[in-house]
Amino acid sequence: MEFMDVYDENRNLTGRIRPRGQGWLPGEYGLIVCAWVYNSRAQVLLTLRAQEKTWGLTWENSGGAAQAGEDSLTAITREVWEETGIRRSPRDFVLLRTERDGAFHLDHYALHADVPIGDIRLLAGETVDAKWVTLEEAEAMVRRGEICDIIGREFFAQEPMLRKLMEQAAPETE
Repeated sequence: MEFMDVYDENRNLTGRIRPRGQGWLPGEYGLIVCAWVYNSRAQVLLTLRAQEKTWGLTWENSGGAAQAGEDSLTAITREVWEETGIRRSPRDFVLLRTERDGAFHLDHYALHADVPIGDIRLLAGETVDAKWVTLEEAEAMVRRGEICDIIGREFFAQEPMLRKLMEQAAPETE
């Protein structure tokens, strides 16, 4: 069983923990982290959720719940590693946005990683496929309902910053 730290509305740790998946009491919040992994070809990495998961067989970016004792960067580093096999230092992640939604504080990151699709390692019970797509392809997938609603909303909110980061990472042409 996994446990999550309990935060207050101002994102202060309360010193309490809760089993993951258990409902939150009024005034309690958990921490969720997500990352848009992008490459020098101006593509983002998407993984396909396992059928038995909520929003099964929809595409998503990497992310999940911070475990008790983890800060945001430790959690996102672990989540990206677990879900894709991409291991990076916490300092390689760029914070795009922090927000509070429902019973969660959410941190959204970007990570530049030029990794061949054949090197992506899927996590059994979590993901069943992976692919690199352009931002335009991702937008079309959101509109067709192939990317789950929550991730789709975040994609549109973070797309402008992702574009800027991708432009900076693009190889120079002569």
